[in-house]
Amino acid sequence: MSDLSITPVTTKSERKAFVDLPFRLYADDPHWVPPLKGEALGLITPEKNGWFSHAKAQLFLARRGGRVVGRISAHIDTLALEMPAAQGFGPGVGQWGLMDAEDEGIFRALLERAEAWLREQGMTRALGPISMSIWEEPGLLIQGFDQAPTVMMGHHKPIYREWIERAGYQPVKQLVTYELDITQEFPPIVKRIIRSGENNKSIVVREVNKKRFDEEAAIILEILNDAWSDNWGFVPLTPPEIKDVGVKLKPIVFNDLIRIAEVDGRPVAFMITLPDLNEAIRPLNGSLLPFGWAKLLLWLRKPRVRTMRVPLMGVRKELQSSRLASQLAFMMIEAIRKASVANYGASRGEIGWILDDNQGMNSIATAIESQINKVYQVYERAL
Repeated sequence: MSDLSITPVTTKSERKAFVDLPFRLYADDPHWVPPLKGEALGLITPEKNGWFSHAKAQLFLARRGGRVVGRISAHIDTLALEMPAAQGFGPGVGQWGLMDAEDEGIFRALLERAEAWLREQGMTRALGPISMSIWEEPGLLIQGFDQAPTVMMGHHKPIYREWIERAGYQPVKQLVTYELDITQEFPPIVKRIIRSGENNKSIVVREVNKKRFDEEAAIILEILNDAWSDNWGFVPLTPPEIKDVGVKLKPIVFNDLIRIAEVDGRPVAFMITLPDLNEAIRPLNGSLLPFGWAKLLLWLRKPRVRTMRVPLMGVRKELQSSRLASQLAFMMIEAIRKASVANYGASRGEIGWILDDNQGMNSIATAIESQINKVYQVYERAL
């Protein structure tokens, strides 16, 4: 290991090398989806990622003989530091993520350098992998390697689990995703609950209006920050993040795939569904040139996909223990299921991620006969 060097990323060319490394390490993995390099660069560039308005990060590259052989990020979210320790973050908790390495020795050296940086910043505990916001790609894939990830979900080498655990990290939380055949109708009991809601004149489940994007986004953000506020790992989404996410996702936002539920005219729940962009970008190998941009633009005009992903759903906290919460969820899921099949040709849905101990959401996923298809693990260690 004497010829291994680990240095902080400080230049544009080093950021490019940071983004390029997985393209080599995962070249033989049939299920890895190459991200668009411009999007991957935006994630680690402070001027292009609203998360940096309340966070800081240091990226590191490992080189051997001048060749890049590993990478990792170390980062601190100031809002996470303000959260209750019982919810996973709290004072003194830093994170690491975006890790890839050719072998365990390189990985261990990178992890030690990331931990050292966190200690220098006054951190006493590390969580990982989180890449880089909890709202982006949290956790290490430990189950479901035989499926390609959907949009905004991570994919890792199976060996990474052994490396992390041998480095002294302990599991702290699991995140799961569910899959289901959305061409099939839901069980009779769920259909009865939906019909009951449809007959209730005080309940309205409406499509969003993309022409009023900012207004609709503000409604969803307000419900989201309330609905998720007691969850493990919660950090409130901020307006700069919503703005940047809006720019990134607006091309795959469609009115009939995002629903807001209102009770007596008050928005109380929402569900966001996205066509799986990974199906479109996978053949592009990270580049929109020379003709990738045209192919993607054509796809975005009228997506035809196999999979729809539900990345976010929320019901106001005051309703979460009520029967109404489940009823609203089933109504939104059914409305979007029908639109996904009829308007986009979709046949498969993926819901998540969901905390493994979120009884409400796991019960809803079970009731519509979906099955866990991927499991992600978050680890912790005292520094």
